[in-house]
Amino acid sequence: PLDNIFDKEHIRNKRPIPYPSIREADIIWSKRVWRIIDLREKVNLPLYYPVTPSDDRFSLISLLLHGIKYEGLNAYSINDDEFKVRISRDDVNEAMGATLEITRVINPDTGIEEEVEVMRDERVDEVKQILVKEVWYFDRNYSRMDVRILGICPIREYTNPAGEVLKRQTFWINYPEARDLFARYEVFNTGNDAQRRSFDDIFIKRYFGSYIVQESNV
Repeated sequence: PLDNIFDKEHIRNKRPIPYPSIREADIIWSKRVWRIIDLREKVNLPLYYPVTPSDDRFSLISLLLHGIKYEGLNAYSINDDEFKVRISRDDVNEAMGATLEITRVINPDTGIEEEVEVMRDERVDEVKQILVKEVWYFDRNYSRMDVRILGICPIREYTNPAGEVLKRQTFWINYPEARDLFARYEVFNTGNDAQRRSFDDIFIKRYFGSYIVQESNV
């Protein structure tokens, strides 16, 4: 049975908003900046929840992992944010904390406690920030200041065995490569369930809070 009064097709069949064409001769000023989106801020909570995928809803990091595993989305090394070095799914899992660990369990047959290796799940809930790389530019053809996002990088915040809180960049995603995926999944709208935005809408229309941490310099 359908758990709604209509079948959702608008977001499912949506395509990314086309970019306007740009000529190098029309760009008279540009600046690269890196900014942090803190997912704990109230305006950014729709990107953090649900921590566990629910129905047709994903959090931003869950959608990125889904795209890497099942839809051919490329992940790139954090050592170079110019998207030159691809990394494997195993590297992504390791960066997200999905590693083998030793745990002790009771054998149901013998009743004796034994050590076994288990694979941890990805620590999706530990991704508290998103690093965004973008270019601001002035286009004299359209007489306006505009911005293009180049890449996004999830940042894990976790506690090590010594009790220290650490931050770790996990992997880079080239934003233009991810736009088709972002356009087909919706983000929760607290005011209206019938008019939800896609992830692409959130980024293109700047429905998030952030602060700049770096700019291009010598």
